[in-house]
Amino acid sequence: MADAKDSFMLDAKSPKPSLPPSTPQSLSHYQHFLMAHEILRILAFLLSAASIAVMVTNSQTVTIFSFQFEAHYYYSSSLKFFVAANAIVCGFSLLTLIIGLLLLRRPGSLQRPYSFFSLILHDIVMTVLIISACAAATAVGYVGQYGESHVGWLAICDRVPKFCKRNMVSLFLSYLTFFAYLGLTILMAYKLMSSPPKS
Repeated sequence: MADAKDSFMLDAKSPKPSLPPSTPQSLSHYQHFLMAHEILRILAFLLSAASIAVMVTNSQTVTIFSFQFEAHYYYSSSLKFFVAANAIVCGFSLLTLIIGLLLLRRPGSLQRPYSFFSLILHDIVMTVLIISACAAATAVGYVGQYGESHVGWLAICDRVPKFCKRNMVSLFLSYLTFFAYLGLTILMAYKLMSSPPKS
């Protein structure tokens, strides 16, 4: 009984296992990860901001049979949703860039997987939001370009070609934002899976 008690006391006083030290190789990989993470987040911010700027400044006025018609994004609920979604993505991209710099560059961040988990949740939401906005704007652009004879919707891009071309530029920039966030989601998921577990 004395031996069992002594061994119990020794076990109780033994130090807890510490986290494995970071090797220079793992630190180098982590630096490359941080660089890719920051570049993709900056790209998402810049591309979404450029997409908004192109869309909101896009308008064209034409005269048809002595009547003036103005094409503007504000007249379409889908394009308004497109601009709003890009604005949300733009704002949160900048916010998470700052938060990511504060969280991921702190000492010991390799041993805190919850930092990666919270960011990957954000990136998934932003990815879904931006692709839904792109899909809505693409549908409007398709109808504007080709019309829809079954429901009597006429194509308008032959009358306002400048407006449609600039819309396509804005849509292209927004799709690039989607691919930047898709890359971020994959990158953060990979880092979350490869992070050392907490002991």
